Amino acid sequence: MKKFNILAICGPTASGKTSLAVNLALKYNGEIISGDSRQVFRGLDIGTGKDLHEYKTPSGEVKYHLIDIADPMEDYNLYKYIADFRNSFRLITSRGKLPVLSGGSGLYIEGALKNYDLYPAPEDPDLRDSLKEKTKDQLLEILKSESEEIFKKTDISSTRRIIRGIEIARYIKNNPADEEKNNMNTLLPLIIGITPPRDELLKKIDSRLDARLKGGMIDEVKILLENGVTPERLIKLGLEYRYCAMYLENKISYNDMTEKLKIEIHKFSKRQMTWLRGMERRGMAIHWIKSNDAKVAEKLINKITGE
Repeated sequence: MKKFNILAICGPTASGKTSLAVNLALKYNGEIISGDSRQVFRGLDIGTGKDLHEYKTPSGEVKYHLIDIADPMEDYNLYKYIADFRNSFRLITSRGKLPVLSGGSGLYIEGALKNYDLYPAPEDPDLRDSLKEKTKDQLLEILKSESEEIFKKTDISSTRRIIRGIEIARYIKNNPADEEKNNMNTLLPLIIGITPPRDELLKKIDSRLDARLKGGMIDEVKILLENGVTPERLIKLGLEYRYCAMYLENKISYNDMTEKLKIEIHKFSKRQMTWLRGMERRGMAIHWIKSNDAKVAEKLINKITGE
């Protein structure tokens, strides 16, 4: 790779993605696009680790996108995210700056970089019914035969998503104008992944959770409830909000909440890495470093680009 038009920073929770993204954005005249499925929601600040102060440094302030853009009761999804990502990408590049995508939501990051499942194709119940007995290999063959392009952009980790890809490919054949509308300049991503030693990462996760609890995370959940966010909705907004809501409803003690949260976030960090390794298997090159040291990342970028 000699050139790239978007830099992506990924890794498990607490690995230091935001700090690295900010430093690299300063170095390469960039603006950050959040790749976090929860930071889009207003009011979810401490629990999602927005850490907005990190975007302001002695060397300058870095502009960010796709944070605080949705109401917490809104059904914000991958389709909306990709549309918002595309708009942010265009805006940043129109200013002659480099988009820096940073976050821990693997599905959102992969979806943005692959530009898959973007088309607003309606569900086709008859098509889905005709495909439901097919094996995964059979579905992959059908998808390939329908559209090589959509096949490349589709997440093929589940039969449901493969069927959705087939649905999109068929829809585009009958509605070519929609494909034209969705075309965007090809993304040339350079992806850097942070993978600290496991024991070091777990310590960071635990200390960060303790700091967030001391910093008012439970009060944040109280305010969300007072503002009309339902306990049922909080369950869907991530581990921190689920367990804090359970504590506030007297379903769990404070100590149990803390211990269960640490265990569940440890498991979550493993699932994040599983997704990222899956991205590699699905053809996306991730260049790994062991810390969020910006100098190490810069050397890596220079080596990759031949500079």
